[in-house]
Amino acid sequence: MPTSQHYQIPKILDLLMAADPASLLDVGVGFGKYGFLAREYLELWGEHTGYATFTRRIDGIEIYKEYLTPVHAYLYDHVYTGDALQIVPSLKTAYDLTLLIDVLEHFEKPDGTKLLKALLRKSRGILISVPKDIGDQGEVFGNIHETHHAEWTPADFRRISPALFIRDTTSTIAYLGKPNDIRRIKRALLKQRVWRHASASPLASRALRAASRFLKKPRA
Repeated sequence: MPTSQHYQIPKILDLLMAADPASLLDVGVGFGKYGFLAREYLELWGEHTGYATFTRRIDGIEIYKEYLTPVHAYLYDHVYTGDALQIVPSLKTAYDLTLLIDVLEHFEKPDGTKLLKALLRKSRGILISVPKDIGDQGEVFGNIHETHHAEWTPADFRRISPALFIRDTTSTIAYLGKPNDIRRIKRALLKQRVWRHASASPLASRALRAASRFLKKPRA
């Protein structure tokens, strides 16, 4: 569907911010939720370059043009319309990160594998989420491409690329990419967890704020 379940959003955002891409490709933009979240948390959270002064490139691909609205024109630098299998090999831009959120289940395994390999040639890494149980879904909103075809497992992804997996009860959430990038993202995720847990303690929270202010002071 042009939307996806909301339970996974915090985990996907943690991975997105840990990856910290300067350029992003969102495959299967649908309603545009992840373009919106990427703009908000990569551009506004912790950065002060000016409200709605966008510095990162966010492009998208959508096979069903009826999903596109004026919102997409604002959030994305460019949205390609058509089949990602045909569009990705012809892309001239190299991206830091690709999003494939609740998209791969719409591909048969051979085509999905082909798409992943093509994306890894155009992108440093891929952030993927697929439902563990795809159920029985056919056409939605008049879009035959919404049909579910295949379930994907961690073993499927490991056969294609080094991968990092995030625990989730309903979805398989993974980052596929280079080992050095996986190590960097693991460190960033660990730092997120440390700050989150420490912030729950008033004393630790004050210490963290003091440390943050000290680190931000200009050096003589």
